[in-house]
Amino acid sequence: MKSLAVVFTAPNTVEVQTIDCPDPGPADVVVRVTRSWISNGTEGSMLRGERVGGDIPRRPGDPWPFPVVAGYQKVGVVERVGEGVKDLAVGEAVFAATSKVAGMFHKMGGHVSPAVTPRQAVWKLPQDRDPLAFSGLVLTQVGYNCGARAPLEAGDGAVVLGDGMVGQWAAQTLAWRGAEVLLVGRHDDRLARFPPGRGRRTLNEKRADWIQSVREQFPKGVRVAVDTVGSIPGVMALRKCMARFGHIVSAGFYGANDQIGLQPFRLGEISLDFVSGWHPERMRRTMELIASGDLDTLGLITHRFPVSQAAEGWQVIREKRENALGVILEW
Repeated sequence: MKSLAVVFTAPNTVEVQTIDCPDPGPADVVVRVTRSWISNGTEGSMLRGERVGGDIPRRPGDPWPFPVVAGYQKVGVVERVGEGVKDLAVGEAVFAATSKVAGMFHKMGGHVSPAVTPRQAVWKLPQDRDPLAFSGLVLTQVGYNCGARAPLEAGDGAVVLGDGMVGQWAAQTLAWRGAEVLLVGRHDDRLARFPPGRGRRTLNEKRADWIQSVREQFPKGVRVAVDTVGSIPGVMALRKCMARFGHIVSAGFYGANDQIGLQPFRLGEISLDFVSGWHPERMRRTMELIASGDLDTLGLITHRFPVSQAAEGWQVIREKRENALGVILEW
């Protein structure tokens, strides 16, 4: 079957093309997409040719990962269901992760419609909520995973490094769990999207010695530290601020130069937690928190583009002409 897709055809080259997709099978769901949410970090890295897939960095000698259908998250309406799918009906609003494509570097992609999607990668959405709120569900779930992974008690200190979408959702999750959260970033307008309140503070690292500020705010040490920007110097600096038995959660992309010494972490018996991808139970829990309002997604949307202007959307992200955070493609 034929579908419309956002395709990365070469480094820093975005095109909207009609592509071939496999015909749907008995366990597939065909989704007519209404909106898809760009993952600025992961997709940007793919567009630059820095990854061959997922969290796998491209190394010298690896093939260029093009052409590839970008993305991994979208919402829409069920258009058709396979004969083996009994719990979804035509017309229902759903979220879909990656879908089947043909003729590409990867056999799965995100920004494509109609989208032939395996049933296990489709979630029915609450009927009384705006589907747009769930259009970044995989990425929201990564942020939830960052904030939910480490054990903590109410009042424990937590630091999140990075004011992007994953950092925002990690900070929201930690605050929801009762932690005293400090979100460290570089953009005042992004930091303002994590409004101050009980257990919620922000810090622009360009205006202060952020490590000294962390020490002053958490004199007994940090219980949980989350790195969402892929900074090994940041991780090593945070290590020195940790309470004994603390946890450092790593969610950044470190590329091919990702070596880190383990010995220093033994001194305080610090655990390193690594998060990636999605898991059905985490997706379900994230949906519940979005529906209840405990995780804010709509407030992080800054830009919307018709899918025909996807290249322009990516240009805004790449050139940082405007401080793009949540970027939506309208189908």
